[in-house]
Amino acid sequence: MPLSEYEQRVLEQMERALTSDDPRLANTLQSTGRGNALRYVLSGVGVVVGLLLLVVGAATSQTWLGAIGFVLMFAGVVFAFLGPRKKQQDGPVGVVADDGTVQPSHGGARKPRRRPGGGSSGGFLARLEERWENRRNEGGR
Repeated sequence: MPLSEYEQRVLEQMERALTSDDPRLANTLQSTGRGNALRYVLSGVGVVVGLLLLVVGAATSQTWLGAIGFVLMFAGVVFAFLGPRKKQQDGPVGVVADDGTVQPSHGGARKPRRRPGGGSSGGFLARLEERWENRRNEGGR
């Protein structure tokens, strides 16, 4: 059943809001996984061949062949679960000011992030709660 025009407009508005709120997440969700299919096929082949070598090594009492099979199986699983490496930036692209504008950073070295007001981070959940409260306060204006 296709979406109505109203539902399509609401969905487009939600996409635009997501893109403006968190561009990195939007990019991650929109990226296609074409390279992943080949990765999974190669991993599957590695696991199957490794399993065969392991069984043949055990049946013929050749420990070295079984060990190679196990290593090949393990490598196939690791290759499947580890994603491709992404290029790392030398440093932050810019600094977001209080008014929302982005100012270019002046150093190539990456500096540790500090919370406004200093002090310790207070933990992951405290940061999430603080972000939630900030969004709720901004939305009510």
